[in-house]
Amino acid sequence: MVLVQAEPVPFDRPLDVFVDEVAAVLAEHPGTRLLMYPELHLCGAERPADSAEPLDGPRTRRLAELAGDLGIWLVPGSVCELGPAGEVFNTALAFSPDGSLVASYRKIFPWRPYEPYDPGDRFVVFDIPEAGRIGFSICYDAWFPELTRHLAWMGAEVVLNPVQTTTADRVQELVLARANAIVNQVFVVSLNVAGPFGMGRSIVVGPEGQVLAETPDAAPAVLPVALDVDEVARVRQRGTAGVNRMWEQFTESDAPIELPLYQGRIEPGRWRPRGGGER
Repeated sequence: MVLVQAEPVPFDRPLDVFVDEVAAVLAEHPGTRLLMYPELHLCGAERPADSAEPLDGPRTRRLAELAGDLGIWLVPGSVCELGPAGEVFNTALAFSPDGSLVASYRKIFPWRPYEPYDPGDRFVVFDIPEAGRIGFSICYDAWFPELTRHLAWMGAEVVLNPVQTTTADRVQELVLARANAIVNQVFVVSLNVAGPFGMGRSIVVGPEGQVLAETPDAAPAVLPVALDVDEVARVRQRGTAGVNRMWEQFTESDAPIELPLYQGRIEPGRWRPRGGGER
């Protein structure tokens, strides 16, 4: 996996610039399997919602062709999606090496009151064959523990969190990346936009909360990372720090726990995560 901490591309010719960016990164890192960019990377720094297109529009088609031509998994950050009823969503995309759009996730928790986007209504995971199951989260989503918990329950072993944080709370987001990894025993990849527009400081966290890779500041950077996704299963088996096995907390004979906030409950028989990606 190669992560690119970069500024948003120019609004007037985003895909031409992006193709050149991708070519330069792959020239330096041949053999890359998955290439990822920050939130709204293709939508410009000013008025990104003006770039909104339907998912079946020309931008998606060209990105799919790019992934297919290069034979890589491509996560170009998120884009502004024009919905069928005129909504504007902040949507993360994943393209496979055969040139298919395999996953799209609409940000469930836009940063209100500052972001103009409509919220999504579902959690999204997808499988990379012989690697693992990936879950999507976008920036402010990381502040809501329900999101990462559901992705882990759906079998995600890696949570990709493209970010566009330009404010001082990036410090707290680094803590949240580690906390979300720890409490769900998953990898978390939090990739922020570079300066001077953004705060940078991207981070990759392992399933016990260990920092596996990070950028020290806001400067543009390319971060190559190799993840052993099987470590998720090993950590859950032996326990975090050799002791904590949170996904084994309940037995099927335990009584349900009511969750008044959600008008629902924890059913012990449904607590454990679903199976991850095939390997």
